[in-house]
Amino acid sequence: MFTPNGLARAAVRFKPASFAGTFVALLLAAAIVSACGILLETGLRASVPPDRYAKAPVIVAADQQARLTVGSGDDRHEESSALPDTARLSDALVARAASTPGATAAIGDVGYPVHRVSASDGVGSSAHEVSATDGPGPSAHEDSATNGVGSPAHQGSAPLTAHGWGSAALTGTRLASGDAPRTGEVVVPAGHGGARTGDRVTLDTPAGPKEFRVSGTTTTADATVWFTDREAVALSGHPGRVDAIAVLAADGADPSVLARQVSDALGHTSGVRVSTGDDRGAVEDPGLADARELLTGLGGSFGGVATMVAVFTAAGTVALSVGQRSREFALLRAIGATPRQLRRSIATEALLVAPLAGALGCLPGIALAIWWFGQLKEKGAVPDDVGLRISWLPLTIAVAATMLTALGAGYAAARRPSKTKPGLALAQSAVERPPFGWIRTPLGIAALAGGGVFAGVAASQTGDDAANAALGVVMLFMLAVGLLGPLIARICASVLGLPLRAGGPSASLAAANSRANSRRMASAITPIVLAMAFSSTLVFMHTSEDRAIEHQQRDAVTADRIVSAPAGLASDATARAAATPGVSTAVGLLRTSVLVPAGSGGDTWLENAPAQGVIGSGRELAAVQDLDVRTGSLDALAPGTVAIDATLAGSAKLHTGDRLALRLPDGTKASPKIVAVYGRGLGTALVTLPSADLLTHVTSPYASDVLVRATPAGAERLAALGTVTDPSGYATAQSRDRELNAWANTVMAAVLGGFAAVAAVNTLVMTVLDRRRELTMLRLVGSTRRQVMGMIRWEALLVTVAGAALGTAIALATLIPMMRGLTGESPYIPPALYGSFLAATVGLGLAAALVPARAALGRAAARP
Repeated sequence: MFTPNGLARAAVRFKPASFAGTFVALLLAAAIVSACGILLETGLRASVPPDRYAKAPVIVAADQQARLTVGSGDDRHEESSALPDTARLSDALVARAASTPGATAAIGDVGYPVHRVSASDGVGSSAHEVSATDGPGPSAHEDSATNGVGSPAHQGSAPLTAHGWGSAALTGTRLASGDAPRTGEVVVPAGHGGARTGDRVTLDTPAGPKEFRVSGTTTTADATVWFTDREAVALSGHPGRVDAIAVLAADGADPSVLARQVSDALGHTSGVRVSTGDDRGAVEDPGLADARELLTGLGGSFGGVATMVAVFTAAGTVALSVGQRSREFALLRAIGATPRQLRRSIATEALLVAPLAGALGCLPGIALAIWWFGQLKEKGAVPDDVGLRISWLPLTIAVAATMLTALGAGYAAARRPSKTKPGLALAQSAVERPPFGWIRTPLGIAALAGGGVFAGVAASQTGDDAANAALGVVMLFMLAVGLLGPLIARICASVLGLPLRAGGPSASLAAANSRANSRRMASAITPIVLAMAFSSTLVFMHTSEDRAIEHQQRDAVTADRIVSAPAGLASDATARAAATPGVSTAVGLLRTSVLVPAGSGGDTWLENAPAQGVIGSGRELAAVQDLDVRTGSLDALAPGTVAIDATLAGSAKLHTGDRLALRLPDGTKASPKIVAVYGRGLGTALVTLPSADLLTHVTSPYASDVLVRATPAGAERLAALGTVTDPSGYATAQSRDRELNAWANTVMAAVLGGFAAVAAVNTLVMTVLDRRRELTMLRLVGSTRRQVMGMIRWEALLVTVAGAALGTAIALATLIPMMRGLTGESPYIPPALYGSFLAATVGLGLAAALVPARAALGRAAARP
């Protein structure tokens, strides 16, 4: 019974309430760690089974990662980034792959969007139309909307997908009528738009509109058209290049052996990847790379922060639990217990509580990961065929992390009582320890100074450098709060206690109590600071970016009307808009992304940057889009040149006249000359290029928007080209693209803030319940129940207000340099949203303190 193991078992058995708070904190920590670990593992192991390429055991494709070698010497390493579009191979490799021993054929596969062209639309040329077989729902002509000038707006067409007829062997497509296509011919799905064998149709391809004879129809009703293999490549917009090469194997051939032989036949061509098994699915589903990046980012980057917060908070709760039993440990020392026995007893208690808490915490962690993953699928961020991976590894890590947290925190908290001399143990346990420590205080001051330095660095940087430095600000300040907690609590109690001393007996008693018990107050403040700091940073970072983007969009678009189509406008839409009577200027915009250098010094990488390809001249662009040009001129925009946003220029330390080493959407290297630096890239695009430099490097070269200056009468005539909106309606439509990012930030804030809020409630309940003797004593010396409850209420207000103020200060210290670097503006904090955060914090704090206090006073009154 009196061995350390027996003492630990007895403590847990006979005083379970003392360990309830520790159990809850460890359980929540395990839930956070396991959920993030599951998402990280899913991202690392994500795969999709091949569909289109299921019949081809070997697929040859270009490397879909842009690679950049940075550093030098021992620090030399390679950074990789997913390409915005598809990197392609030379079609000359098809014959070399087909000549491989064991291969029966090699098919050069291409796929790209084309549109069926209708008759004259009244503007003077052709327009896209939607066939009845393109998908369910009303046709484009039926599904019209008002364009703001009183006439119906054409909604654009759902594109068809073009392939070479040779790739029909991969899908099992068969002819329902007619023959395979020859040059100038096309095969269409049976019943598509009423087209029959022998009819002539006009298709708008990346190479321009062209008329074809329908040579046959297929048995399938999907929106796919088939050209000859040679013509499919020629019309793709990137002639001489194919998306992938599907290698068909002879009967009985081993795919792995064939893959090695194909690789040898290609001579290990640079940038070529040979895939088998489920890796083939990644070739045909480019969204898998984005899903992997998203899941590993959530599970890794956010998971690392969340895990640190969870472990940090759980450790504080364990330390509080051990500290509350200081009189018990002092008594054990007084009757002869050795320091080793005390430490072993605390370690045994941790081993009795932590494994069960960790195991049970994995259950809500799994539930959180399933919900989170399902939401990402519903929002289209993860392909439907990707499954959530739940294995023993993240669950084991979560349980191990809770055990190590409990052991480490318990040992640290037991260090002082175990070393105290037996004769002084009881005396020292009866008084509050000073708020200073020989280890914690110097480390806390160093963290505080480091946070200030990082804040200064972030304020002097732009772009991602500012964001990365700002992340260090919040982490260091949070570490400082944890280490300097008792000292900060003493200062907060002294400052906020000044007005309380004049507020009556209850308020005065609360001020004195808080100042005298700064360590107890610190344990309650820390999780509140965590909740406010992280939640405010994540949520208000989005509101600040959103406001800056809205301002820039509103100020940048000076066009009278915008013609849009999500699936792409006709290839001649810009020219047709310019030829419309009443239109003075028309500029088409091809929306895509490029990879640009980010970071500075030896820490450089390639980052995805939104780009717009201009169909028209730079002078015409300036007439419909005010980019707030800072240096240079858009008049000089021509093939081989580029205009970039000021934040990108500052991050890359580039100026007008310099060369920007970027990667085009398909990974092709380019170094256009910078002719202008502008200030409204967040609301438009960070990179502006002539469309001629982009057309052969994207899968869909159709403009998504045409910005026009037109009279009201001219604007009415644009309805046949696509959806016509005014600038305000266009900005509203553009804002929908940011919904996923806003949702992700909100969920992360809810996860971290919710965990920290529960931890704060848990800590407050523990501290109040531990004061039963104190509350009973106050009642015995004459304090009324109302006065005691008033004291608790004032103490809870002091703790929550102090925690909220510190959390807000940390969030502002993070957001101000971050937002000035990313947007050039101050952070925007919606008053109503911040007020709800503050109200929730204060409300939870009051409830967590008053409910257990009322219960404790009720039990005290019931005793004889």
